[in-house]
Amino acid sequence: MNQQLLSYPIADSLVRGQLVSLHGLCTLSAALSGEHEEVEILRMAGAAVPSLGSCRTRASYHRVDGEFLQYPQTRPARPGLDAQVSAQDGEGSVNLADEKWGWAFVLQSSSGAVGSLIVGSDRAPRPHEIFLLEVLAQLTGAALANATTHERASAHATELTQINERLAATVRRLERQTRVHEVLAGAAAYGQGEQGIADALAQLTDLPVAVEDPFGNLRAWSGPGRPEPYPKAAPEQRDQLLHRLATHNAPLRVQDRVIMLVKPRTEVLGTLALIDPDHSVVEAQLFALVYGSTMLALELAHQRNLAEIELRLRRELVDDLACGTDNDSAYARAEALGHDLRGPHYVVLVHSAGRADDTIAAAASHAASALSLQYILGRHGGMVVLITDHRPDPGAFHHAIRERVDATPITIGISGRCEQPSDFARSFADALRAVHIRLRSRIPDGATAFEELGFYRLVDAAHADGQVDGFMREWLGALLDYDATRNSDLVYTLAQYLECGGNYNDSAAALHIHRSTLRYRLGRIRELTGFDLRDVNIRFNLQAATRAWQFLSAVPDP
Repeated sequence: MNQQLLSYPIADSLVRGQLVSLHGLCTLSAALSGEHEEVEILRMAGAAVPSLGSCRTRASYHRVDGEFLQYPQTRPARPGLDAQVSAQDGEGSVNLADEKWGWAFVLQSSSGAVGSLIVGSDRAPRPHEIFLLEVLAQLTGAALANATTHERASAHATELTQINERLAATVRRLERQTRVHEVLAGAAAYGQGEQGIADALAQLTDLPVAVEDPFGNLRAWSGPGRPEPYPKAAPEQRDQLLHRLATHNAPLRVQDRVIMLVKPRTEVLGTLALIDPDHSVVEAQLFALVYGSTMLALELAHQRNLAEIELRLRRELVDDLACGTDNDSAYARAEALGHDLRGPHYVVLVHSAGRADDTIAAAASHAASALSLQYILGRHGGMVVLITDHRPDPGAFHHAIRERVDATPITIGISGRCEQPSDFARSFADALRAVHIRLRSRIPDGATAFEELGFYRLVDAAHADGQVDGFMREWLGALLDYDATRNSDLVYTLAQYLECGGNYNDSAAALHIHRSTLRYRLGRIRELTGFDLRDVNIRFNLQAATRAWQFLSAVPDP
């Protein structure tokens, strides 16, 4: 009886201690449930072990990807203990140095083990201490599982936020690119040409824009700060730049410019540049530059195709007019080229040996525009052809071409008035005769109108009746036959001698031969013809015959 009375206080004390421990575990549970850091959860659990009895915390593990890892990782490694915990899947008796008793309490969640709490003691714990340690392990396992779930949710939320941010940035970029497409495509679609594309690009980038041709000449400028005069690099420097751009195949910064090559296929049509002295160009502006170069390449290629088509149509029409065509067809085709062929017109032929047709054609076109002529430009027989609605003044027209071409002689022939397209073949022949007469004269650099030929027009009229051929045979027959069989130039020599008034020095210079050679040829002419070149009447008839020969041999009969 006395022994039982003595045991009651001991039992009450034990119960109160357990209740205090349970209350502490409840408090710890609340703290653990609010904590989301695995290291801190394991630290709090380890710190609570001594308050539950005689045990001490020796290590704590967190299971990551199926492997038990000691937490915190800054503690000294324990290879032997690590192996025991892994082998036992985090639960069971373990051997601990300096401890008589050791145990691994598994930290469990609904999906399995999430860790392990290693405790040790100088003695085997009592049952109620084991119970409290197991409760602590369960609470810690639940807290770790909750922390892992929270961490995953937080990671997913962060990832989702990043995805949304990237998606929003992509949408903004696509919107900017769509606007670039719309603005530049609109400029091209509405036929605003390269200037419209330059203006649209300047609007999109807030930077000045320059469009240059392959040689570095300015084609279009948009925005402030256009330099006057516009700088142009030396040809070798321009070639090096174009080579760098072709190799780079992307926007390239060159000093204060970001430049893109305009190249629809293999042919370089020019360059497109953003003027950026502050080096502030961003990705959106570079995109606009690249797309702008694409639209500009299409526009310039389209312009070139139209020009080539128009040039081909002009050439075909000019060729047909020179060879003879019907009026209705000529009117319709000229109308398609924007020219009214009805009414009086004139044929103008421009001859220049040794110069590119494009250079002469451009100079002739400029001259016709300067003289307010409406014209069709083409090429025929190696010469530039203009069919004009008014007869140009020969001197003024030649001077206007000479202002742009300052090298080889420019020889121009102008036909008489032509009333309808079916008569153009005759007009071409007249203009061609004027060119050849001018070429054979002492001053080939100049312009001659068929109407100003005077004597030659009489020759032409007489030739139509067949009278000129007999006159030429009478005075030049022996020389013509000799030249035909010996491949010589006695008729031409005689013509130049007579045109120079019988002056030996001038004649030799015009023929590009020595005086002795000229003397020999004149002697041969006297032998073959029997004419005395000192006789005034003979000289007059010979000069008339040689001029008729030059005129009629210039072109075949129309």
